[in-house]
Amino acid sequence: MKNPTLHDVAALAGVSYATADRVVNRRGNVAEKSVRKVNDAVAQLGYVRNIAAAKLSKNRHHHLAFVLPDKSHDFFGRMHDQLAAAALHLKTAGVVLDVIEFEAFDARALEEALSGLIGKTYDGVAFVGQGLDKLSTSLTALRAEGMKIVTLVSDVPENNRDHYIGIDNVKAGRTAGRLIGFSHGGKAGHVVLTAGSLDLRDHSDRINGFREVIEADFPNIGISEVIETKDQAELMRKTLHQNLSDASPVTAIYNAGAGNEGLVRALHDRDPKGAIFCIVHELSTTVCDALQDGFVDVALDQRPEIEMNRALALLQAIADEMPPPPSPELIPAIYVRDNLPTEMN
Repeated sequence: MKNPTLHDVAALAGVSYATADRVVNRRGNVAEKSVRKVNDAVAQLGYVRNIAAAKLSKNRHHHLAFVLPDKSHDFFGRMHDQLAAAALHLKTAGVVLDVIEFEAFDARALEEALSGLIGKTYDGVAFVGQGLDKLSTSLTALRAEGMKIVTLVSDVPENNRDHYIGIDNVKAGRTAGRLIGFSHGGKAGHVVLTAGSLDLRDHSDRINGFREVIEADFPNIGISEVIETKDQAELMRKTLHQNLSDASPVTAIYNAGAGNEGLVRALHDRDPKGAIFCIVHELSTTVCDALQDGFVDVALDQRPEIEMNRALALLQAIADEMPPPPSPELIPAIYVRDNLPTEMN
C-alpha cells in the first residue's frame, strides 16, 4: 500500500489541499473545526509530513547553537571534532551551526556565553552544563523566548532545560566502585579519589555513586577525601605525587574527572610496577598508552561523538516540530588494554 499523501488527508477531511497544507505545516489562519478534521485524518491515515518539502517551501534552514568548553581538554576536543566532521552533512541537511566556546570550569563564562544568545533566532541550543546547578537567568530568558534547550554531559535542574543527553553519572561512579571492589578480592585497601570539581554535577554524581557501592558492599576499603584538580594535569601530578608518598598505602585510584596526563606521570614516578589499580574516565591517546603500559586498568568512556550526534538529531526534530527520536540509555563503554578501538592503537 502506498504511503498516504496530503491529497489523501484533504480528501478524507473534506477540506481543500491548501487548508490541509496550512494545518499540517502549522501556518495558522484555519478554523478550529477544520483543524480537528485534518488532524483526525492524519491520525487515521498515518500520514507523516515531508519535512524536507516543508523546509523547502518555507525556504529556511535550521539555526542551531552549541555552547562548549574550549578544546584545551581532550574530551571536549572530541566534541568539537565531531561537529566539524558532521559539517558537510549538516550543510546538505540545511542546518546552520554556530559553536560558541567558553573556558572550562568557569560557570560565569558559561552564563555569559548563554546570555549572548538572548534575542537571537536559534531554533535550539545545546550546551555542557558545567557548574549551573542553580537557577540560571540566561536559561530562563532563553526558554521564555521559546528556545529549546538541551544539556550535554553535565545536567542542570530540569526546569532549566528540555532534554538531557549524556550518561547516568551516578551509575558510572557505581560501576567504578564495583570494579575497584572486585579488584581487591576481599582484601582491605585504600582508594584515592580525584575529580575536577565537586561543583560540577557529573563529577559529584560519579563520586556519590562510587561511595555508595564501596560503603555498602566493600566496607574494608577506605576512601580518601576528594582531591579537586580543576582537571589540570600539573595540579593532578603534584597532588597525587604527594598522596602516593604518604605512609598510608594506596591500593587504588579513581579519577572522576580529567587531567589524566598528570595522573599517569605521577604513577610513572610513584608506582613504576603498576601495582595500584586505577580507573579513569574518557579515552585519549595518553589513557590508551597508559592502559597498554599497565598504569591505568580501566577507562570508562561516555562516547561524546554519540552524544553530539544525538543532540543534533534531537534539535533538528524539535525544530521540525516532530517528537524526539527514540534513543536508548547511553551506557559508557568499559575499556581495558584488550579492547581498545583500532583507531586509538
